[in-house]
Amino acid sequence: MTKPPNRVLQALDRFHAAHPWDHNAHYHRWILRQLPMGCDRALDVGSGSGDLARLLAKRAQAVHGIDSDPGIVARARELTSSHASVAFTVADAPSGIPPGPYDVITCVATVHHLPFTEALTRFRGHLALGGTLVVVGLSRESTPGDRLLALASVPLNAAMALIKNKGRKASRPDSMTAVTRPAEMTFADIVRETRRVLPGARLRRRLFWRYTLVWREGSGER
Repeated sequence: MTKPPNRVLQALDRFHAAHPWDHNAHYHRWILRQLPMGCDRALDVGSGSGDLARLLAKRAQAVHGIDSDPGIVARARELTSSHASVAFTVADAPSGIPPGPYDVITCVATVHHLPFTEALTRFRGHLALGGTLVVVGLSRESTPGDRLLALASVPLNAAMALIKNKGRKASRPDSMTAVTRPAEMTFADIVRETRRVLPGARLRRRLFWRYTLVWREGSGER
């Protein structure tokens, strides 16, 4: 399956530069649906401008967001009410994860920046008994199925950009200012390593160049 011509890709890049929308935030409400209605402690790894961490505060008594970028952590603090039970810390994952245990750990568009297997192992070790891990990640396209899903995302991506921006041009949101990098692992690689570290995890390819991973501590043999 061939990619769209370069001129089409360039036109799409120009369109999305004028009508940006956050693909990661698109999954935030879905993430909340994977979590218990109430819990004590939650951790968001790669918290960026703090959008998800602030949503998690509606479910958890205390939320800790960590990110390696001091600038984006400062911005997250600015955007967060002093009355919210959310704290942000500059820390490198996975080695700098604050001591748990956590009832919920989330990691959105970050794990491909990390040593994957080590990161999952650390997440598992910081989960409380019965805790939930939710990852929204990126994988490298490698199969016809990957390319078909990516191709299907192109027109939907444009439609979502128009809907979310109400047809108007917009500036890039704070959540989209973080440093990005392409994914190196294929979805098959991710499935293989996840099954080894997190038996019983649920993985699924998603639209908008994402996959999801959900695992509950105690859901499989270690």
